[in-house]
Amino acid sequence: MAKVSIIVPTYNVENYLVECMESLVNQTLTDIEIICINDGSTDGSLEILKAYAQKDSRIVLIDKENGGYGIGMNIGLDKASGQYIGIVEPDDFVPINMYQDLYNKASENDLDFVKADFYRFKRSDNGDMELAYNHLSINPEDYNVIFDPSKNPDALRFIMNTWSGIYKRDFLEKHNIRHNETPGASFQDNGFWFQTFIFAQRAMILDRPYYMNRRDNPNSSVHNKDKVYCMNVEYDHIRDILSRDEELWNRFKGLYWFKKYNNYWGTVKRIGEEHRKEYVMRFSQEFKRGLEKNELEEEVFTPTAWSNIQFLVKDPEGFYTRKVVMGLADGNSNFNYQKTLNELNRLKNSNSYKIGRALTCIPRKIKASLKKA
Repeated sequence: MAKVSIIVPTYNVENYLVECMESLVNQTLTDIEIICINDGSTDGSLEILKAYAQKDSRIVLIDKENGGYGIGMNIGLDKASGQYIGIVEPDDFVPINMYQDLYNKASENDLDFVKADFYRFKRSDNGDMELAYNHLSINPEDYNVIFDPSKNPDALRFIMNTWSGIYKRDFLEKHNIRHNETPGASFQDNGFWFQTFIFAQRAMILDRPYYMNRRDNPNSSVHNKDKVYCMNVEYDHIRDILSRDEELWNRFKGLYWFKKYNNYWGTVKRIGEEHRKEYVMRFSQEFKRGLEKNELEEEVFTPTAWSNIQFLVKDPEGFYTRKVVMGLADGNSNFNYQKTLNELNRLKNSNSYKIGRALTCIPRKIKASLKKA
């Protein structure tokens, strides 16, 4: 059994794949297996993977017809034999000590998963790299301590990614944690990420950046303007998982809607202009139903976000004109997720917020008990 299995889901990334593979075969942790899933690439990706597999016995190459990110990742998860499992997107790369450091931390503390901060990067034509440090949490006290995500809904505020850490394979198997098998690359990592947080009982995040996440690949799904409703489909999938257990749903539904709001905003920004009005109408309908069912929790949102939701639901046409058309045209930062987290953190640390929470503690408990009745 390898200490870490690393899954590399590959489709048409020949320009970046060598850098990715070099970062993996040269890891200081040598007891690894590298599972490369070629998902029907039509460029030179398969040939690159074959060349590495011939030179390194730790590489397991699976060549399959194109079926989508979720299917490929699930094949990799089923094939993995390591004690822990990592994920590396083939246009990204990692420092050579990443898996040694993460494995040491995970095994020493018997963690279900451990994740670390990361960099997003772009490269110019001359090779210069532009780096942006991304903190998983804006709260320093969240780092380097063991916590129980299954009992801590606020952990869902962490930046969403599946690749900046490693996961215990027994933990994934116990809860049958897999990706949604929808077509193509359709943000199926969202559902996987949710499952790891709602089921894990021992986790840790590290305040040190390892993973290098590329942002200059024009073929990345984050730049695809035509996949309009794939995020909606993924959040229906996440809701189905949470709804299997009433207690689980009640515990996480507020943060589910929080994450859904931010990712729908991201979709509005990503998709083509010709799709935006139609998408805003769908956005409005879904959140209207959520409000009617009393599923949204005002306290998890910033005042700005909550105001936007009210506007969106009551007047989607006006919302589209003022918040989307005008907002995008003048560079409005409605979509800045980190800024939203900062605003929320400032609010939660204010004296007025703390006093307000204390004063409403008993009424909120009564309300919660009535809902369960």
